[in-house]
Formats: sequence, structure tokens, C-alpha cells
Amino acid sequence: MLKNKLVKIGLIQQSYSNSKNETIEKTLQMIKRAKAKGAELVLLQELHQDKYFCINEDTSNFDKAENFKSDVTFWANVAKENELVLVTSLFEKRTAGIYHNTAVVFDKDGSIAGQYRKMHIPDDPGFYEKFYFSEGDLGYEPIQTSVGKLGVLICWDQWYPEAARLMTLKGAQILIYPTAIGWFDEDSENEKDKQLDSWITVQRGHAIANGIPLIAINRVGKEFDNQKNIDGIRFWGNSFVVGAQGEFITKASSDKDEVIIVNIDLLKNEDIRRTWPFLRDRRIETYNELNRRFID
Repeated sequence: MLKNKLVKIGLIQQSYSNSKNETIEKTLQMIKRAKAKGAELVLLQELHQDKYFCINEDTSNFDKAENFKSDVTFWANVAKENELVLVTSLFEKRTAGIYHNTAVVFDKDGSIAGQYRKMHIPDDPGFYEKFYFSEGDLGYEPIQTSVGKLGVLICWDQWYPEAARLMTLKGAQILIYPTAIGWFDEDSENEKDKQLDSWITVQRGHAIANGIPLIAINRVGKEFDNQKNIDGIRFWGNSFVVGAQGEFITKASSDKDEVIIVNIDLLKNEDIRRTWPFLRDRRIETYNELNRRFID
């Protein structure tokens, strides 16, 4: 048995609060609560600064990315002031006409430890992300921080085992998914249950197949567009943490703002992989066709 390397992690599950400024103020208070409970790594949900604007296609929403550089500076200061590693999710304007859904990770001194641009971009009713975001081009690169090597992915990436595998093969010690996913009110309760169960199950599979703990941090609350009379999404929360065997460590509610604190032992991956050596037994010479869209 290896010695422990415990990291205390804070998950911030929250709803949108009327405006960007109000939402950020609530986030700051929740971060302080996480810090007071000893968190040294704090994780924020997808596009946490503002409402989820992708429920419709509106070119004026691109203006939200104009402040990307100042947003980065702001959250860098938050990380530094609270002396914690902070995983954020921001709307990045790269240049005219090119925008990304970007996770920026800050270390305890406020420095940028790394960035990840969302690779898989959905285009579904209420989730019109292809209208706003270019596909990521930074690859699946774990981000080295003072608390460990983080495999940061984003939301729709959750459904793709290839992304989780590549992060793991490059040495990630934990998989982290800032998320914005929810139900439509008109769906049946049975359909809602199936969707939620699928979302949780596929991610537990990533943890098990890779022998690595996994965290998903999701939004809560109903969001819609009053000006355009567009009914939106009821984000289902249920942020959760599972260990390297897919076992639940904690799970949040479906409708409440919560600060969740968990301890993760990053060295436990080694013990699990000694018993379940899935990486050892991969037949890599047989996987050449995985780079094809479909095998006719």
C-alpha cells in the first residue's frame, strides 16, 4: 500500500442569479466557504460567470466574450487571494469570428497553470453550441498544478471515452468535467430518469476503465430567454464524485446551490491499477481504425 496523497476539493454547484455580477458575487462567497472548510482545489461549473446563453442563436451573445482577458485576470486574483488551485470555465474570444468554450486553471499563486478548449461541441435544441464555439485545438493535455495533474475536460466531452483515455494515458491523476446539462420540463419523468442515469453511468465507466477518480460539476436552476420568449433548460445538478472503481464518494441534489467538500487520494490510482490492470492489457496494435468516422 502506497502512502496517501490526499487533496481536499471543493465543488461549487450553483444557479444563475439575475446578472453576471450577482452570479459572480455568489460564486465568490461559495469559494470562501470552500476555503474555510480546507479546500485547496476548487472546481466551478461550465460557463459559470453568466447564464447559459446557448439556449438560442443570437449574435449579440458573442459580446460576452469581449471581456475574456479581464475575466482571466479577475479569477487569477481570486485564486491568489484564496491560495487555492481554481478550475474556471470561460467564454474565450480568440480573434474576430473565432470563439472557444475554455477552461482556465489557476495555481495557488494566481499563475495560469494551463488551459483546455472544449473539443466536442454539441448542436441540439437548447444547446446550440456550434453556433458559438469553434472546436478546441489544444488537445487532451493534463494540467500540472501544485496539487496534482488535472485532466480537465468540459461537458459534452463526458460522453466520449477517447477523451478520458487520452487524458489518462498522458498522466492525469483525476478527471474533471465542468458541466451544463439539464432536462426539458415537457419530458416525462421516465425519460428524465433515463437521461440522468445515462450521464452518470457513462462517466462512472470512464473512471473504472481508466482506474482514475472523476468529478462532474453541474449547474442547477431553470434558465430561459425572457426577451425572445424561449423556454429553456432546467439544469439537473447532481454534481458527483466517484473513485477509481466507479464508487460514489458524494452526489449533490438536483435543485440546490451547494458547496461540496471531498477528499481524494491521488495515489490510490496505483493500488487500483495493480489489481485491475486495464492499461497494461490494452491491445494497442489492434486499435488503428479508431481514427475513422465509421467503418463501412
